[in-house]
Amino acid sequence: MHTQITLTTTLFAVLATASPTWTFHVKPYLSARSGIAARAVAIAAAEITADQILAISPKSSTCDNPPAEGECATAEQAAPFISDSFTTYGIDNVAEQAALISLMAFETGDFKYNRNHFPGVAGQGTRNMQSPTFNDKYASSLTELADAYASAEGDVAAVLDLLLSDEKYDFGSAAWFLTTQCSESVREALQTGSEEGWEGYVSGCVGTTVTDDRKAYWSRAVEALGVSSS
Repeated sequence: MHTQITLTTTLFAVLATASPTWTFHVKPYLSARSGIAARAVAIAAAEITADQILAISPKSSTCDNPPAEGECATAEQAAPFISDSFTTYGIDNVAEQAALISLMAFETGDFKYNRNHFPGVAGQGTRNMQSPTFNDKYASSLTELADAYASAEGDVAAVLDLLLSDEKYDFGSAAWFLTTQCSESVREALQTGSEEGWEGYVSGCVGTTVTDDRKAYWSRAVEALGVSSS
């Protein structure tokens, strides 16, 4: 995935992501093979807090003078929707949570954007900064949006508008992507809390390179959520 940040960095997310079907989701991450390793990492019991988001994404404290009108979200605004997405997709492993929050914060320039502006790819966006192809998959899986999606299908801008019409869809894309697009082996490694597991997620599933800037967000997330490597 390429990155989009408020500075002049013009890497942006070509992430794959589909959608939080707001129905029952199987939790595939605690398989027989991954169970021991995953349980070695603390299982999250509490909701994600605004303070944790701020620790990961320090510039998300305010939306005063936002660079893109109508796109910015503060840590306080983001936290409940991120928590809800983890509940929807059964993501209760803190190492996975840390990876997803750091990804969203990095890709959106501390939650300042939910559309691609650099260089400006039509239809690319959400807090996961997903490509139009995966936004289409995401939208098509949302049963609540079935009628609206039928009208928007084939129009990448309209599909993105649909996903951004409600924060639960906007913030739900990263969790959907992890649970539907990443392989079991990638998730098993990620759940251990190790840097190697995180790098495998970034390169092997998200499809982008590990950079120092990206790693800085992940390191803060690991500390904020109390992730320990097994």
